[in-house]
Amino acid sequence: MTETFTAFEGVRRLAAGPLAEIAPVIQRAERRAAEPIAIFSDATGRAIDLDLRGSVDEMLAWLAKSAGKTGEPAPSGEPRGRGRPKLGVVAREVTLLPRHWEWLNAQPGGASVALRKLVEQARRANGDADRARAARDAAYHFMSAMAGNLRNFEEASRALFADDRRKFTGLIAAWPADIRDHVVKLAYADHGQLIA
Repeated sequence: MTETFTAFEGVRRLAAGPLAEIAPVIQRAERRAAEPIAIFSDATGRAIDLDLRGSVDEMLAWLAKSAGKTGEPAPSGEPRGRGRPKLGVVAREVTLLPRHWEWLNAQPGGASVALRKLVEQARRANGDADRARAARDAAYHFMSAMAGNLRNFEEASRALFADDRRKFTGLIAAWPADIRDHVVKLAYADHGQLIA
């Protein structure tokens, strides 16, 4: 799934979509912008920096190059790292108590297989809660940057973290429409219909 971003010129939403698609729009708008342009990750709600110098082709080439190529094997002649890069497996250190290691090593397939199974089981069991927490955090990061000085910010933040949707939407109703709509999208997009 491609990560999406949303750009704002002041309080007005300028563009939204994958970075490679919206970067040229942002670059053109920057030349005539009356207010600062801010770009936010929709996944985290955090602002990102984007170098808009050069031509559109140069910028797109830089974006493609900097997108990162995780999971690709090291070129021949260079030593390969640990893990299974073709599968996306990454070796990292895990610190456990001796009784945990004993239990893991006694499992069929060993410690690595047992840990992967435990992580997948936890992801399935906590998936909805994890997604709701990530959405709330993204909405809060965006709110802090774009609405931190707006009326009812503190109360709206408390309502967001309390998952009181009705109170939250009421408190942000007077905010600039594009900011309000984006906060709601970040906070509740995965939760079905928003209570008005």
